[in-house]
Amino acid sequence: MTWFDRTAPRAGFESLATRRRQDGRRRRLPLAVAAGVVLTVVLSACGGAASSTPTKKGPLVIADLAPFTGVDAALGGFYYASCLAATHAINAAGGVLGHQLQCKTFDTRGDPADAVPAANQMFATTPNLALVIGCTSDEAASVVPIINSHKMVMFCMTGQSEFDHVHYPYFFRLVPPDLEESYAMVAIAHYLKHYNRVALAFGNDIGSQTFVQPAVQAIHHAGMQLVSNVTLDLTATTFRTEAETVVQSHPDVIFTEALGSADATFLSEVKQLNGGKMIPVIGTSALISPSWYQSVAAAVGATTLSQNFLADNLVVESAGPAFTPFKTAMDAIQSQVNYAGTFDTLLSGPGAVHLFDGMTLAALAMVQSKSTNPAVYKADIIKIGNGVPGAVLVHSFAQGLAELNKGKAIRYVGPGGPTNFDSYHDSPGIFQADTYSSTGQVVVVANITARQLRAVS
Repeated sequence: MTWFDRTAPRAGFESLATRRRQDGRRRRLPLAVAAGVVLTVVLSACGGAASSTPTKKGPLVIADLAPFTGVDAALGGFYYASCLAATHAINAAGGVLGHQLQCKTFDTRGDPADAVPAANQMFATTPNLALVIGCTSDEAASVVPIINSHKMVMFCMTGQSEFDHVHYPYFFRLVPPDLEESYAMVAIAHYLKHYNRVALAFGNDIGSQTFVQPAVQAIHHAGMQLVSNVTLDLTATTFRTEAETVVQSHPDVIFTEALGSADATFLSEVKQLNGGKMIPVIGTSALISPSWYQSVAAAVGATTLSQNFLADNLVVESAGPAFTPFKTAMDAIQSQVNYAGTFDTLLSGPGAVHLFDGMTLAALAMVQSKSTNPAVYKADIIKIGNGVPGAVLVHSFAQGLAELNKGKAIRYVGPGGPTNFDSYHDSPGIFQADTYSSTGQVVVVANITARQLRAVS
């Protein structure tokens, strides 16, 4: 199977052959549990006494705290697939300090009101909790303070800008702020496609709405025109009014992120009202998803979609020494996950890549610090991620474990590329423009330069 198809970069973009692929986006990446990913998973926690510090016996638990139901049910399942792959790779290499690892799920329903009791249940009922993943933009603002108060390390998939300047010692993020992704969408439209008239159509969920204001500002910065701005209710079954508003504004391009079935319905209605012609679309990296592709391709046609769609995405490896162990681990857990769409779409999803890297970093940090206590091992995440003088470069947990057992310092570079944690434990990466082939494979078009992002921001 071909994991990535490549096309020649357009003028003004850096060559993919000369630019090292690094890590990426962001808070979340949808893969619908029912329509896109079917997981053999029970949404419950194991019983037992509360414990934020793992004991000496039993498996260590990685908690996937994310939506598994509700309009953003896509997210939890995607992260769970990554958790299964990472724990498989770690356990196959012997585990961590005599412990095997396992994944548990906790459903936030994508709602802050439901996320708080889910987080409290997680701590009250999970012995040997060692790490939390997930915490999307839907619920991060409400659960990060809770997780941090329990002194538990977390790798969160939120792009909310508040985490750029508020320091939570146990918070780590391998994705950039949502505003950076808004700038990337504008850069694609301006530099790659030379569009001028832009319509916005984003879902009414918290995560999607965080893109709107930065996009508006960047559109004006780039000298482009915002011709319409509609909000899509993710619970609605039709968007004819919103589609009419967009079509009548005569945009060159539509920027969108509306999860679940919303984008499929909206874009099909836009096409119908536009005389059967698709208006080009630029989406967020959340739209690089088998479930999104499947639903929208069915609604507007696979060939039509491939000819009229681009999405910003964070650059991730598609080959090489870091990608190989990631792909091997994902292959190993396919029997537990059913994918809608091509498997390479899942492999190209930054959500899976970045959480795989986060879990690997945490496991190696436990080994290096000789402790499963988050208060002890969290400092080693930065040492291993950013590297120290004389560190040996490793690309997998197994390689890192072998070097640590020799007494070596290590730097881990996984499929998401090198990390560079700042004082807020953020490590953003490089953006690229992706599209789909007519058969649903992800096609990398070009990278977006830092200069282009700065110009529109």
